Amino acid sequence: MSAAPHTPALLAGAGTLFYKEVLRFWKVSFQTVGAPVLTAVLYLLIFGHVLEDHVKVYDRISYSAFLIPGLVMMSVLQNAFANTSSSLIQSKITGNIVFLLVTPLSPWAWFVAYVAASVVRGLVVGTGVLLVTVWFAPPGLAQPLWVLTFALMGAWLMGSLGLIAGLWAEKFDQMAAFQNFLVMPMTMLAGVFYSVHTLPPFWQAASHLNPFFYMIDGFRHGFFGVSDVSPWISLGVVGVAALAVSALTLRLLASGYKLRQ
Repeated sequence: MSAAPHTPALLAGAGTLFYKEVLRFWKVSFQTVGAPVLTAVLYLLIFGHVLEDHVKVYDRISYSAFLIPGLVMMSVLQNAFANTSSSLIQSKITGNIVFLLVTPLSPWAWFVAYVAASVVRGLVVGTGVLLVTVWFAPPGLAQPLWVLTFALMGAWLMGSLGLIAGLWAEKFDQMAAFQNFLVMPMTMLAGVFYSVHTLPPFWQAASHLNPFFYMIDGFRHGFFGVSDVSPWISLGVVGVAALAVSALTLRLLASGYKLRQ
């Protein structure tokens, strides 16, 4: 890739690519937005119906209300990852990645455009999930700034991770393996459907090694004002993880890893 251009040129190129990426998922919004919202509603209906009378969290919060922020954040994370990873692997397989490679876009422009578009998709899906599920059990909104902070940082981290996956994968099977054996398990085991305080000590400790746990726990804190760990600790962990993944992504983009073949 070319060296970094002046800031105005970088922003112009990144803005065009960002628009293209947003338009790409919005053109098929029934699939990219509607389907994840429906999936989250089904999770809420099934788990809420089965466990509502059997599980109480933080002594005062119904299980359905507790579940909603977890489902919203899970949707944000999974769709932010899917946006960058699917776009890049499709471009590589179809061969139209060459049209980006011949442009003077810097690695920073690629990174900003792809990740920003993934953040938009993650927030759009998350907002859709919240608007639909909130009618079943309003969770409240104790500290909205924490909600916005963790939604943005979580989508940023997963968008960066999606770029890494898209660069690494050479076919859809590899991409599916990355998502099914890394992203999905780490999301499901991050406290979406339960509080980690209900787990045995060993699994509590294991959960605290999962950065996805801190994204969901910090996000949930914004709704209830209580969480399994301090939101400041979660913010630190998520921030360090996002910076580390972003640095690796930029390094791979700058080297042209698996792009020029």
